[in-house]
Amino acid sequence: MSSDLHAASFGSAAEAYQRGRPPYPAEAVAWAVPPQARRVLDLGAGTGKLTRALLDAGFAVDAVEPSPQMRDQLAVCAGQASIFEGTGESVPLPDASVDAVVCAQAWHWVDPARAVPEMARVLRPGGTLSLIWNVRDHTEPWVAALDGVLHRHTRDEIDTAPRIGGPFGDPERAEFRWRHTLDRTELQDMVASRSYVILLSEPDRRALLDSVLDLLDRHGLGERFELPYVTRCTRARLR
Repeated sequence: MSSDLHAASFGSAAEAYQRGRPPYPAEAVAWAVPPQARRVLDLGAGTGKLTRALLDAGFAVDAVEPSPQMRDQLAVCAGQASIFEGTGESVPLPDASVDAVVCAQAWHWVDPARAVPEMARVLRPGGTLSLIWNVRDHTEPWVAALDGVLHRHTRDEIDTAPRIGGPFGDPERAEFRWRHTLDRTELQDMVASRSYVILLSEPDRRALLDSVLDLLDRHGLGERFELPYVTRCTRARLR
C-alpha cells in the first residue's frame, strides 16, 4: 500500500486524531524553537497539537497542512495561527519569512530531497529546522503489549533520528520522557487515527479496537490511566 494513500487517509479520521493524539511537552517545544524566534512555521500541523503549544509559548505561527478536514480542526483548536494549505515540498510562504520550522509527527510523509531545500527557502539565515516525534515508551510492559497488538497490522518503522543534510549543519538530538493521562475512549481514538488502522476494513478495525480494550482489562488499567511517551527531537541550523 502506497505511502501517499496512508498520508491522505488522515482527513477521514481528523476528529479521532484530535481527541486521541497526545500533545507535546513544553520542554520539547522549548528545545526545538530558539527563544529569539518570533515567527514559526508548523509544517504538517494536523489538528493543531503542536500549533497550540507554539502559540502558548508566545510565537506567531504559520500552520501548513494539506488535509482540509485537518485544517477545519486546526481552525477550532488554534485559530490564532495563520493557516495555509500546503506540503513539505510546497510551502505557500515567501522566502526567508520564518525564524524556525517545526515538523511534528509528519516528516516521514515528505520527500526530503524536495522538502529540505523548501525549508531552507522559507527560513531566515541562521534559522532552525526541528523534527519531533512522540513515541510510545514500550519499556513499560502494557505499552509493549499494546505495540504488539498494533504491529499485527503494520511493521513500518519510522526513522525518528533522520539525516537532514545541506544546507543545514550537523543535527542535534534530544529526548524527553513524560506521561500522558487519557481514558479508554481516547486511547481507542489514538489507535483509530493511525493511518494503517484507518485503511482497515470496518470488521478488522472494530476487532482491533476491541482487542485494545481487552488488553487494558488484562493489565488491570482502569477508566483513566497514564501512557508513557518519549518525545524524540532533531534540530539543525541553516548555514
